[in-house]
Amino acid sequence: MADGVVVSVNTGKPKALTYKQKVVQSGIFKIPQEGPVYLAKENFEGDKQADLVHHGGADKAVCVYVGDHFPVWGEKFNRTFEPGAFGENITLSGCSEADIHIGDVFQMGEAIVQVSQPREPCYKIAAKHGLDSFPADIVETGWSGFYMRVLEEGFVRKNDSFILLEKGEKQLSILHINKIRYHDRTNFDAIEEILSVKALAGDWQKAFRKLWMKKGNG
Repeated sequence: MADGVVVSVNTGKPKALTYKQKVVQSGIFKIPQEGPVYLAKENFEGDKQADLVHHGGADKAVCVYVGDHFPVWGEKFNRTFEPGAFGENITLSGCSEADIHIGDVFQMGEAIVQVSQPREPCYKIAAKHGLDSFPADIVETGWSGFYMRVLEEGFVRKNDSFILLEKGEKQLSILHINKIRYHDRTNFDAIEEILSVKALAGDWQKAFRKLWMKKGNG
């Protein structure tokens, strides 16, 4: 069972982010919202992304992170992580990357959403927290969070239930997808199975197709 609870709905607009003497605009700064927030097809009302190549769009309309990981990260880095710390729109509790599968469909408040891909950690998480190792640490654990597409729009608020409506094809978990992409890159049987899942977002289809090509399956 992969039901959970929305701990927080977080939105924000791009701000300047400095990393290694470089300044970029980033939408990683999210603020928890007290009232209901309308979720449209490509984002929450009041939420924006700066880098539209790597963030946003229909397959990445909602970024989710599992708040149950916060205490572990807090102990590792001797600091407190609060909702929105990973630039996520939804801070989730009660289920993790091992429980969530590509193609799973959930009711979240009034909205209906579908899991589309893992989140790929980047340097902006390192920059926000001043922790250069953070992206690599996330890759090591597989605790990446994930993205969802919106099947039906509607209002979402904190404490809404996150209810599984339909299991995804093949039941390939976010944790499994991450393991194959980052740690088991020559497992061509697993790659072939992943590529067969229609609900997997196009960017991740391309990434796994590149791995598949290395076998000479052009």
